[in-house]
Amino acid sequence: MKGWRSILISGLALAALTVSVPAAAPPTPQKDRTKKGEVDIEPPPTKIPDAFKKAAPAGVSDLRAIQDHLKKVVRRVTPAVVAIQIGGSAGSGVIIDPEGHVLTAGHVSGKPGRKCLLILADGQKLEGETLGQNGRMDSGMIKITGKSKDGKPFPYVTQGDSEKVKVSQWVLSIGHPGGYKATRKTVVRLGRVVATTGSAIQSDCTLVGGDSGGPLFDMNGKVIGIHSRIGMTIEENVHVPINAFKKDWDKLVKAESFGGWDDLFKSRPTSSAYLGIVLERDGLKINEVTKGMPADKAGLKAGDVIVGLDGKEVKSRRELFDFMQKKKPDDEVTVVVKREDNEMKVKVRLIKRPAE
Repeated sequence: MKGWRSILISGLALAALTVSVPAAAPPTPQKDRTKKGEVDIEPPPTKIPDAFKKAAPAGVSDLRAIQDHLKKVVRRVTPAVVAIQIGGSAGSGVIIDPEGHVLTAGHVSGKPGRKCLLILADGQKLEGETLGQNGRMDSGMIKITGKSKDGKPFPYVTQGDSEKVKVSQWVLSIGHPGGYKATRKTVVRLGRVVATTGSAIQSDCTLVGGDSGGPLFDMNGKVIGIHSRIGMTIEENVHVPINAFKKDWDKLVKAESFGGWDDLFKSRPTSSAYLGIVLERDGLKINEVTKGMPADKAGLKAGDVIVGLDGKEVKSRRELFDFMQKKKPDDEVTVVVKREDNEMKVKVRLIKRPAE
């Protein structure tokens, strides 16, 4: 089953990335509950294949059914996903109504009243302004102030109900890892929910810096969460439930800043020192090295396996996590990695964790 899972995720991610996504016009609203901030639209009726109900695909037919369904969902929702640039920081977001309100993470939008640039899936660049943020939930909102090139309403997505999210259900993550790149389509990752509470959804979708603020969709193409806390390991990825945005809609639209940041990361402490790697699902093999970050500058590469830190053997991700918790920006660490059949020592100068 684990083999099927690996094939499925890599194969579907590649297929989704090669889908040509047209700039679709927004669908006709079925219900309008704008007083609560919910513009509820109904996507084209699509039956979710039975393959999604299984613990793992049973064969090629299941893989094809899942892939075909995902292509439909991706074509439907991608036009509403945006890249966000504020100052020197990059993030993601999703348009939630035809007026151009964008949901993102609070640490991406920052304080109200900031000017920003939003880039649509077709490359169109629009000006925007940050609205409200809830620091405790890490939810934020931006309003597109520029006009679409054709003068039509902005493409937008349907809001789901995060209270109905179940552990192990399939989810789709979309964003701009590493920031917007004109030569690359919006990046799609498939995963499952591994935990859920009233204040957070945790998934095993592979996320890195730049994905923050992007949308998490269910298999109906409804947004159920917004990417919030992206960790060094895949298990640390946490999303703000969509219902938190519904609850705070009026405050967010009024550009209010509320909720403290003090306990945002208490449940999962994050070191201020930053290495700039993303590990694979299991073990200590590096899946991705963030360009321009310490690990990249030191010469670490995807495929390297971490086996030691500062002269001590490292056997688990927990040991790596505990090691980083004790480090500070500007510390120099010696990372021992196995590359193919050779071991090599690399000195890395850590930096302060950048805003995503």
